[in-house]
Amino acid sequence: MKRNRRKNRNRKSHNRIGMTLVLTAVFMLFITLAIKSYGLYEKNSDYKETEQKLEEEIKDENDRTEELENLKKYMQTKKYVEEVAKDKLGLVYKDEIIFKSEN
Repeated sequence: MKRNRRKNRNRKSHNRIGMTLVLTAVFMLFITLAIKSYGLYEKNSDYKETEQKLEEEIKDENDRTEELENLKKYMQTKKYVEEVAKDKLGLVYKDEIIFKSEN
């Protein structure tokens, strides 16, 4: 009987050590998971900010593209050709009168 008691005490002692090691390992895994999770949340918020900035840039570029399309259409009109001819080349219609300042 004494041997059984000793064996039981040794088993209980080994069981406690084993449980302590298992709980320590689980706790360490939990801490590691918490740290990694926090890092992922930080990255996610950075990515959301970057996404928002890129969406704003896309909107700005779409607006610019629309302006360029409107300018392209305007440049194909007769009115634009007349303005360029007057401003850059100094051309006028036959019946136009030009006044020049003395200065």
